[in-house]
Amino acid sequence: MANNNKKNNKMGVEEAGKKGGQTTARNHDQEFYEEIGQKGGNTTSKNHDQEFYEDIGKKGGEKTSKNHDQEFYEEIGQKGGKTTSQNYDQEFYEEIGQKGGETTSKNHDQEFYEEIGQKGGNVRGRQQQKDNKNN
Repeated sequence: MANNNKKNNKMGVEEAGKKGGQTTARNHDQEFYEEIGQKGGNTTSKNHDQEFYEDIGKKGGEKTSKNHDQEFYEEIGQKGGKTTSQNYDQEFYEEIGQKGGETTSKNHDQEFYEEIGQKGGNVRGRQQQKDNKNN
């Protein structure tokens, strides 16, 4: 079929799409793409429910985790943390910390807190032992 298109001087769908995309990119600026992205996002949110977003988020997360290592996540975490700290004040962090604490307490029992407390204590103890050896 590809040969047939070339014989008839017809362009394939893939090639036409590529040329159209290149032409659009030359003729429009970032504001144009932001605007159509916003419109597309609004339309998608009207047509889909929370389950849809959870599903695509899970699929995207699984795909990303297969393609990237811990270093990647550390790097993007640091970038995100730095950007967030530049854009928000202490009140913001207090508010999200409060929300996170409330959510965690609703979802976990005393055993959970005992377990994470034990883990934290163990890590802290090992760190103090290291510090004492180095001093």
